[in-house]
Amino acid sequence: MNFSVYWQHADAISKTLYFVLLAMSIATWTIFILRLMGTRQLKQTAQAHLAEALQKLKAKLVPLSFEQRKAVAEQALLRQIAVEKASAEKGASVLGTIASLAPFVGLFGTVWGIFHALVAVGKSGQAGLAQVATPVGEALIMTGLGLAVAIPAVLAYNICVRYNRTLSNELQDQAHALLIDTMLQQDSSKQTASANSAVNSELAGGQA
Repeated sequence: MNFSVYWQHADAISKTLYFVLLAMSIATWTIFILRLMGTRQLKQTAQAHLAEALQKLKAKLVPLSFEQRKAVAEQALLRQIAVEKASAEKGASVLGTIASLAPFVGLFGTVWGIFHALVAVGKSGQAGLAQVATPVGEALIMTGLGLAVAIPAVLAYNICVRYNRTLSNELQDQAHALLIDTMLQQDSSKQTASANSAVNSELAGGQA
């Protein structure tokens, strides 16, 4: 049975289910492609955003103690990482939802097709191939369409989750490196300032 025969015999509910699955498939591939492109761009900008987040706090960190500076810097980095992760995860929940719902939409179409087959058998009073071939073929097509939508959605969701996990690990490593550099620079600045103060005091005492 080709698709034209299926479309001629399909009723409004079967056609609606077909368009629902078609919309799910288009949404899956669109979100997947956009998510891949967005993740690549996010990798290039996320590290710069982390550095900018700490750069804005450098002036405010100077009068604080070491523990206070560390706590403030960690909170700033964690907040920026959360923002970047939220941007990376956009659309992933939609992929997961489509992967979960598509098989059931196809299954509903399958049940509807079998129902048509039983109705045809009941009207004719004979369980011949001519009465059940078209409805059963419609049911099998809906099953195949549901799987054809669900399987790519599952794969796309898993790929996006793996990319997001990799990005999260890279951001964590970058945040630790930035935190160490910031703490060392602040300590060096304080030591330099203390040394300069001591030298100035000694010079002032010598002149007196």
